Order: sequence, then C-alpha cells, then structure tokens
Amino acid sequence: MMTKIKNIRQKSVSGFDDTGATKLQQVAAAESNLYYAMLESSTSGLSAATVEEKRRNFGLNEIEHEKAPAWYTQLFQAFINPFIGVLVVLACVSLIIDVWLAEPGERDYKTVIVVSIMVILSSLLRFWQEYSSNRSAEQLKNMVKTTTTVVRKNSGKEEVDIKNLVPGDLILLSAGVMIPADVRITQSKDLFVSEAILTGESMPQEKRDHRIKDAGEKSPLELENICFMGTNVVSGSATAIVVTTGNLTYFGSIGKAITGKRAETSFDKGVNKVSWLLIRFMMVMVPLVFLINGFTKGDWFDALLFGVAVAVGLTPEMLPMIVTANLAKGAKNMSKRKVIVKRLNAIQNIGAMDILCTDKTGTLTMDKIILERHLNVFGEEDDEVLKWAYFNSYHQTGLKNLLDVAVLEHAELHDFLKVETHYKKIDEIPFDFQRRRMSVILEQKNGKHLLICKGAVEEMLPLCSHAFDPGEDHQLHIENDVIVPMDTAMHKVILNTSRKLNEDGLRVLLVAIKEYDERPLTYSVADENKMVLTGFIGFLDPAKSSAKPAIEGLQKLGVSIKVLTGDNDIVTKKICRDVGIPIHHVLLGGEIEHLSDKELSSKFDETSIFAKLSPIQKSRIVKLLQLKGHTVGFMGDGINDASALRDADVGISVDTAVDIAKESADIILLEKDLMVLRKGVIYGRRTFGNIIKYIKMTASSNFGNMFSMIGASALLPFLPMLPIHLLIQNLLYDISQISIPWDRMDEEFLEKPQKWDASGISRFMIFIGPISSIFDYATFAVMYFFFKANTVEHQTLFQTGWFVEGLLSQTLIVHMIRTRKIPFIQSWATAPVVALTSLIMVIGIAFPFTPFAGALKLQPLPLSYFPWLIGILVSYCLLTQFVKGFFIKKFNQWL
Repeated sequence: MMTKIKNIRQKSVSGFDDTGATKLQQVAAAESNLYYAMLESSTSGLSAATVEEKRRNFGLNEIEHEKAPAWYTQLFQAFINPFIGVLVVLACVSLIIDVWLAEPGERDYKTVIVVSIMVILSSLLRFWQEYSSNRSAEQLKNMVKTTTTVVRKNSGKEEVDIKNLVPGDLILLSAGVMIPADVRITQSKDLFVSEAILTGESMPQEKRDHRIKDAGEKSPLELENICFMGTNVVSGSATAIVVTTGNLTYFGSIGKAITGKRAETSFDKGVNKVSWLLIRFMMVMVPLVFLINGFTKGDWFDALLFGVAVAVGLTPEMLPMIVTANLAKGAKNMSKRKVIVKRLNAIQNIGAMDILCTDKTGTLTMDKIILERHLNVFGEEDDEVLKWAYFNSYHQTGLKNLLDVAVLEHAELHDFLKVETHYKKIDEIPFDFQRRRMSVILEQKNGKHLLICKGAVEEMLPLCSHAFDPGEDHQLHIENDVIVPMDTAMHKVILNTSRKLNEDGLRVLLVAIKEYDERPLTYSVADENKMVLTGFIGFLDPAKSSAKPAIEGLQKLGVSIKVLTGDNDIVTKKICRDVGIPIHHVLLGGEIEHLSDKELSSKFDETSIFAKLSPIQKSRIVKLLQLKGHTVGFMGDGINDASALRDADVGISVDTAVDIAKESADIILLEKDLMVLRKGVIYGRRTFGNIIKYIKMTASSNFGNMFSMIGASALLPFLPMLPIHLLIQNLLYDISQISIPWDRMDEEFLEKPQKWDASGISRFMIFIGPISSIFDYATFAVMYFFFKANTVEHQTLFQTGWFVEGLLSQTLIVHMIRTRKIPFIQSWATAPVVALTSLIMVIGIAFPFTPFAGALKLQPLPLSYFPWLIGILVSYCLLTQFVKGFFIKKFNQWL
C-alpha cells in the first residue's frame, strides 16, 4: 500500500481531485481575512446551524474506500472463488450432456439441480457470514470513536467525532492527534507533523502559519501551511481551519487509486495454498477416474458423468464460508469480552502470537498516576515546587498526559488557583519525544517573563546551571531564595535523590525556571538552558492487581512478555518484580543505539526489559523479533507506539489511546488490561483451530476418496456409485460441517501458540486419508461377496451400501479429527456439532427407505447389512484413533 501511495505522490497534482487541490492552493496563498471568507467561517468558528447546512452539502467526513462494499457487491463476490467456479463449470457440463444433448425422454436434471443447490447454499452462507461480520465490524468500530477538539460559535471548545467535521471548522492540534481533514494552519507553535503515511518520509515536517504567495505553482504536499488527513502531530501545537473533508481530501483522492487491501498474512497464503492443492488433486484424479471407467466399462458417456460427479465431490466448496464464519464468530465472541477486532485476519495472528511486547504504564500499572512527592533539591517536601509544576501543567496546550492530570488534581487541594491570577501565559515550547520536556512562559506582575520547564531527569539536568537553596524554612521563594551553582556535589545529590525515588517505584520529573526581562515572544528550544532547578516531582503508578495473574496466564499460554518502555529502568524493574516478569537482563536505548541488528538479536532471549526507548527503537525491536521467527504482538497507546503497532503482526491498543495509535492497531481493548488480552488470545486460538479442523477433514477425506474411487472404478463391472449419489452424499456431508465454527478446542491446543503449518497438513493427508479407503474396500468386499451385489443387475444394492457407509464414515471423521483425545469418551463436541452430524447420519441411513429412493436409484438395505456397517464404522474409528496416537507421538502435533 505504501509503495502505491508513493507512486501516486510522484505523479502530478492531477492525481489529486482538482477541486480539492485548487482549494488548498487558494487557501494557502490567502491572507487570514480572505480564507475565513472563502470557507464561510470566522475566528470564533461555525454556528450549529451553519454546521448542519454544510454537512448536508458536503456529507460526512469519511473516505469511501474504508467502508464495507454494498450488500449486492458482497453477494456477487461470494460467488467468486475457485471452488464455486469449478462447480459452475461442472453444472454447465452436466446441463449440456444430461439435458441439451439427451433425448427428450432421457433428460436428467438431477445433477444440475444438486450442483446448483450446493453453489447457492455455499455462496449464500458465505455472503451472509461476510455481510453480518462486516456489519458487526462496523458496529464495533463505531464503539471506538476518533474525536478532535473543535471551536464552535457560542459553545466554544468541544470534542466531536471526526466524521462530523465540515469545511470551515476550527480545530485544535497537539502532540498525538491525528489530522482529521485537510486543514490550513492559522496559528502554530513548533508544530511538527509526520507525513509518512502519504510521502514515505520518516522525518516529521515543520508546519507554519505563514502565507505562501506562490502556492498555486506548488504541489499541495509542498505547502508548509497545509496539513493532510491521516497524518499525525509529533510535537507542538496549532489552531487550524478545515479546508476539505472526505473524498475531497488528499488522502481521499488516493483512496480511489488504491485497493486498500493489506498484504497477505501467512494464514491467507496457507488457505490459498491448500485450496489450490485440493484443486490440483481433483485435476489429476478426475481424468484418471474417467479413463479407467471408460476403458473398463466401455460406456464413455457414463464415465464422463461419473467423472463430473467425482470432481464435485472433491470440491471443498464450503471452505470460504467455514473460514469466514469462524473469523466472524471469533470477532463476535471477542467483542463480548471487550476485545474489538478491526481486521478479521488479526484473530489468527493473536492466536499465533508467542511474544507480547508491551508498554509499562497503564498495562502493568493502574494507569491512575498520583503525584506522591514534591521535593526541593535536598529531598524535602516543598509546596513551592508543586506550584511551578502546577503552572506548567495548567498552561500547556499540547498533549496533557497522565502526569499533567495528576499534577492538576493534586494542586487543586492547594490555593494555587488564587496565585495563578498573578501570572499570564504569553508563550509555550511544546513537548516532544526527543526533548522529553515542555515549557510555558508566563508574564509576571512586574513585566518580567518566567520560563517554567518540566521534564525527565536525564534531559533536564544538563540544562540547569544553578539550583535553589531553600534556606532554613525549607520553602522556595523566587524573590528571596539563594541560588547556588550546579556543581559536582549538587549534581550527585540530585542523582542520588532521583535514584532513591525510582527504587520506591516513583517516576521522577525535574522542574526548573528561568527569568527573562521583557522581550519579543520568540521563545524556542534554545531558550531552555542555564535554568535554575527548583526540585523534584515524583509520581506513583502502582502495579495492577490483575497484572500478575494475567501475566502468569499468558506465560502458561506460551506467550513471553517483553516490556518496551520510554521510562527509566529502575522504575520498570520494580514494577516487573511486582507483577512477576522475570528480570534476566535490561537493555537501555543508549546501549541499543550502538548495537548492530545481529548483536541486538542475540540478546533477545536473555532480555525482558528494554527501557528508555525511542519510538524508532521500539519498532526496530519488533522487526528483529519477527526476523527470528516470532509472531509478535505489540500493545501500546501513545503516539510513540504508532510505528511499532503498524510493524507488529498484531497491533493492540485501547479505546482511550491517542488517535494515531487506535488507527494503527488491529485490535482494540475496551479495558487496558492484560487479563482481557489473555481471553483474546484464547479466542484467537479457538478460531484458528476450528478452521484447521475443516481444512484437515476436507484434505484427508478427499485424499482417501481418491484411492477408493480409483480402485472401485478399476475392479467393478459397474460404477461404484452413480453421479447423483456422490452429489447428494457430498451435499449432506457439507451441511454437517456448517456447525464447526461453534465447536470448542481441547485445553491442550489452547496452551501454546498456533501457527500455520502447510507441511503439517500434507503429512496429515498422507497418514489419515488412506484409512477411510481401507474400510471403503471392506464395504466393497461385503457388498460384493456377502450380499452378491456383483453384477450390473444388482449394482443398485452395492451403490446404496457404499452410499450409506461413505456418508457415515465421512461424518464420523468430524468427531475423530476434531480432538487429539478419544472422541465421545475423553472429549465431546459442542451440542450444535453433535446435533447436526447426528441428524445427517440419521438422514443418510433413512434415505434408501424413503419414497425418493427409487427416483434416485437407491434401494432399501437388508437388516443384515447394519451389523456389518456397525462393525466397519467401529473398526474405522479404532484404527483412526490408533494412527492418530502414532501421528501425535511421532510429530508431536495434531491440529
């Protein structure tokens, strides 16, 4: 997808909707009073009435290609798959032979009717499953809304769903926010935007609010005052006005030129590989059966009809429906457990996941951060430090994280709101993940400017040239306190205090200030230097009570936990000890930077904590784990997690995450809890297991039928079964398997990650498939020698006997293959599976005794046949169980 986007970008602007491109260029070149007029807006935003009118004119802010196809398109697509194609061809052949070329009195519609029923049944079931799953997916996605902050007339700031934006809306942007439409910057402060989704350029681009006079001569992507839908703010803040929405946006125009499909997963490739394997079997076997019957029986017309029926019998037409039904049911079950699946095939990936990389905050911890300490440089409680921290958090307009919320909640217990009136905010240097700090600039009553900076210890300490000595009263007062140099001794005191707080599980930030005489408001990162350190603020985010049992549960399921965090290693180690994550080795971002990919990969097995990581380092670790053959899940909720979420096999986020994290994820948790994720892993494995059941049942059954058909065709003086018998038998067998998505999996299967293994399916076919042929030949012998059904005159009795035995043995295989245990004794299928397979077996036994039997050239079986049938079926089950045990022991594998 990214390659296609980049190719489109390299073309001229004609690839972009002319209306949208021209409008962006015009707005980019206009002065503020003009572009407000062009967009029928104002500096106070749009009124409610104007918003409604514009929404009627422009529609919702949605991209068409993101929606599920219309129901009639899905219905048509349900008929498009190789197996349905094979059946349609066979139905046409039968129509030509049995109807058009036959004499009027000999025309036979039965084959065409049965094949048509199979095509319609399979396709309609597939359509219904996909239609209902798409509807469910849309409903689930609607539960996870992406919002933006809008300024509207009369109501002021409000959070609205991005789909409700209209041209002319004023929006506020800050770090972590996804740009919801194509917008023109009206006011900005150190705004950097990642446009990688559109351009492939990894470095963020700075956006400014200045007018671009020659905008008409530039591509929209070259306009520095324009931001595009789907990109995201890395750092800084801005106010912007919406120019275009929906399909008129740059991203919307690209959506028309790309499919929007993701690359095939190993699961998709595996299903396709098995599908074509079965088709190749059929293409080899059908001509062989046709030739053998033609030469041995001399009736080439009947041989052709029988070959067509064999082809139908070998076509696993229910495979697309079974796969879709399993995935859809898995998604619904997971949604009941507060796990929303945005992409159905991610269900298989979460079941195959063997390593979970997770952030610390909120996942392992309570996500309820409390400001526990506010200390001066000598480690003593000091309200003055809290005051500066409060001013910093209160006045910042960027991404207010949990630390800021904790400061504001704690400060409300004090009288800082009264003191705050003595200060007026005049500027800001927003937070970004490279600096790991942010500053606000306040104007004091005396006219001087005060810069207040808050950030991580490692980033702040080198920028502080002095510290406050609070004196004997241990309280800081900017007017009176003594400022002491940041010498080696003071530096050591601060680091020791910080380490002790970390060891207690506290996350520590430093607060520093710097006073300026009145000056132009051109503050930037360069002004964050030679500051005066005021003290520490320490936050406590205790481990969740559910984290330890959840981690134990995931480890029992074969999922290793690795913590990837931007936080420091001391706090992370304490939390990991509290929740039971083994601490073998810790790697820091600074160390990782100097390691080659090979050196870093070699340390993965012994390392469970990766701390002080940048977003790029998180993504690098995920990719290297994948190269080592692991299926990697990544759980995160911040802007710094977005790239790793995209790169992981399954990206997991939460509904409270920043916009770009939710958009990057495959799975959304409605609770930020590993216990919820553990349930998702189990459902993923259950869904995958039920799909594998059907594939292995179909593959082994078809492989066995190949030997039975070839032998019977060569040895018997008549057809072993009429074409209509094969068709009805296959139709009933397919119906019996519709219930498989409702089956359960053995606990042993759920205890380890499950990956697609094409070689395992081939082995399974070779070992299990021929078993059914042994008992097919036993049935042939009983009918031929005991019941004397060995001439053309008695072929109906022979065919009826094999019809019943073949249907019952194929239906029993559902129960034999679905578990590695002994069926009916150690493991029972669910009620729907037992009920439907039992019903089909009863129908199969009763069919020859019904009034329809004569028309289909079947006859009632003698009572003496049934003891033989029971003996054959019991022997079949016993031998299958024996071979199953041998297979499991030899390959340590079943499903």
